[in-house]
Amino acid sequence: MSTQTAPSVGGLDRFFKISERGSTLGTEIRGGFVTFFTMAYIIVLNPLILGFAPDQDGNYLGGGVGDGSNLATIAAGTALVAGLMTILMGVVANFPLALATGLGLNAFVALSIASQMTWADAMGLVVIEGLVIFVLVLTGFREAVFHAVPAQLKIAISVGIGLFIALIGFVDAGFVTRIPDAAQSTVPVQLGVGGELAGWPVLVFCLGLLLVIALWVRHVRGAILISIAVTTALAFVVEAIGSPKSWGNISPVWPEDVIKSPDFGTLGEFSLLGSWENAGVVTVLLLIFTLLLADFFDTMGTMTAIGAEAGLLQDDGTPPNTRRILMVDSVAAAAGGAGGVSSNTSYIESASGVGEGARTGLASVVTGVLFLGAIFLAPLVEMIPLQAAVPALVLVGFLMMQQVKGIDWDDLEIAIPAFLTIVLMPFTYSITAGIGAGFISYAFIKLVRGKAGDIHPLMWGVSVAFVVYFAIGPITGWLT
Repeated sequence: MSTQTAPSVGGLDRFFKISERGSTLGTEIRGGFVTFFTMAYIIVLNPLILGFAPDQDGNYLGGGVGDGSNLATIAAGTALVAGLMTILMGVVANFPLALATGLGLNAFVALSIASQMTWADAMGLVVIEGLVIFVLVLTGFREAVFHAVPAQLKIAISVGIGLFIALIGFVDAGFVTRIPDAAQSTVPVQLGVGGELAGWPVLVFCLGLLLVIALWVRHVRGAILISIAVTTALAFVVEAIGSPKSWGNISPVWPEDVIKSPDFGTLGEFSLLGSWENAGVVTVLLLIFTLLLADFFDTMGTMTAIGAEAGLLQDDGTPPNTRRILMVDSVAAAAGGAGGVSSNTSYIESASGVGEGARTGLASVVTGVLFLGAIFLAPLVEMIPLQAAVPALVLVGFLMMQQVKGIDWDDLEIAIPAFLTIVLMPFTYSITAGIGAGFISYAFIKLVRGKAGDIHPLMWGVSVAFVVYFAIGPITGWLT
């Protein structure tokens, strides 16, 4: 009689080190589901960002004509690349980190790159950027930079990201909104609309947040996933009432067609050389540098935060299999360009799955499989409103904030850079901006206190690179 069936679970356990990391098969599966639901919005949001931006010739990505007819094509490519790269992360790096098209990066590609060249040329630049990062990983440079960062500054990065994703949750839910006339107002953001919470969607978010908090403090297993499911059901009830509501990009409406045939028209639509002729060498190099720096440090901060939240960081403050994580991330950047959906990068929303208990790459495999399934079941993904999913981000923001106690606030040499890192991530809506401010201020304080020799040479180099990054606008204008 064959005895292969039973050991298969044991083999899965050994491969992903599930028991070794204090997790279980069920916990990893739940964590994978939670991560997927908290970042599935990218399947809808990425097409909205890329699909309505014409290139220099007036053409739209995916063959559309500016009427949204290309959105389904971009969505299919987005889900496909995210699914494959997230599975690769799980299998190769064994780390609970999911990848998808990077927000911010996609807007930069759509508004700043494609406007100067064709969409194929723009995606070619993304491929080149990914290949450059891959070479930096193979040479050990990217990992060396990561090791050169002081441990307490890495903690600050994690805390800052926690505040950042909490803000993302509040904004996506409509609990916090941008003031339309911010230029004439004393503050750029506000509570709800006009300083008041109004509308059923915001109420659904508030109830979802209270639910996930209640489940969490009572140590209910599957708290985050349960809250998403229950809050989604509540959203359907609210939608059925029929009163005026504004859910944002995703409404809780049962789709007419549960399964759709995908169109992968964006795949392979890239050109590696066209941009150099159309935009010029100097412009192309500056664009690649901007993409490179943003992608480089977003991932560093994200994997540190996820590793810290999962309790997986080693003594030097790095997660296990750091080089493998960085290799997969660099491959994902190039794959996003080759897939015609912009650079793919690591997602901080993975922290929601870690908050559910995920500790291994199996959770990433589950998330990746769900992304692949979403290619055909996009209508089901699109029926979970952000108001039902983002309470998880607020809770995870709190969990990551707890790491702030690891910073020595009496040591001004680290406290001020840590403070700038933490506050500027949510204030600028950019992980990279926070990291850059922290690096530059750390080097500057050491310099003015006569301790320049204490700084790793790579930290000096990166700090200078960040100065260039922040001044990229004037530099571009001067050189072109």
